[in-house]
Amino acid sequence: MPPAGGGKFRKTCCARKNVVLEARRRRLRRAPKAAPTRRPSNGTNDVAQNGANELGMIPPTGVAGRYAAALYAEAADRGMLDTVVNEMHMLGQLIDESPDFRRLLESPLLDINHVRRAALAVLQEEGFGVLVRNLVGVVAVHRRLPLLRRIVDAFASLVANKRGVMTAHVITAHPLTAVQEQQLRARLIEAGYSNVHIVKRVDPSLLGGLVVQIGARLYDSSLKSRLQRLQYAMKGAA
Repeated sequence: MPPAGGGKFRKTCCARKNVVLEARRRRLRRAPKAAPTRRPSNGTNDVAQNGANELGMIPPTGVAGRYAAALYAEAADRGMLDTVVNEMHMLGQLIDESPDFRRLLESPLLDINHVRRAALAVLQEEGFGVLVRNLVGVVAVHRRLPLLRRIVDAFASLVANKRGVMTAHVITAHPLTAVQEQQLRARLIEAGYSNVHIVKRVDPSLLGGLVVQIGARLYDSSLKSRLQRLQYAMKGAA
């Protein structure tokens, strides 16, 4: 008879194989391709702070912040800060660009030991160093892999704060192209944010547009929020 949990192990192995193959394909298409772009809407609106909480954009001070602070201290002590900063940026890209890797991190059905081994194998295949791999291993042991993307964001915010750079948390329905990011940075400079680090995240539920948080200020021009405001207005008129 097949060993217990064999089905879960096979699913994990397949997920790992898919992520590794996808990672190899990503390395072959590093050069960005030109794509049609649309300028962000001028009509951004300040919304209530609870909207930022719902999107997970509040500067992290909880679990994600503690993991980020521990990694920062360890990297600084070892003189590896620049390397770890670059690898954490790459980890964020891997999570954003690989649906298979995200499913591996977020699935509650797979055995956590199998998920941990598969995730670490992917990171080793991608060339990540020991500190980032150790971080992911510890996060996995504590069953907090679904928080990994927020830990990446928390680390980026911490680095920016240490370097005296303001952080702009940007959530879009689809990944920003290089040209769109340049346009966004230009808009931020026009608004008075000349020294800013952009932390990007993709949330398909926004449907379109973008949400930008800088400090306590939140600008929401997402299609999701527009539809919600329209719905509230229609209820009020009924």
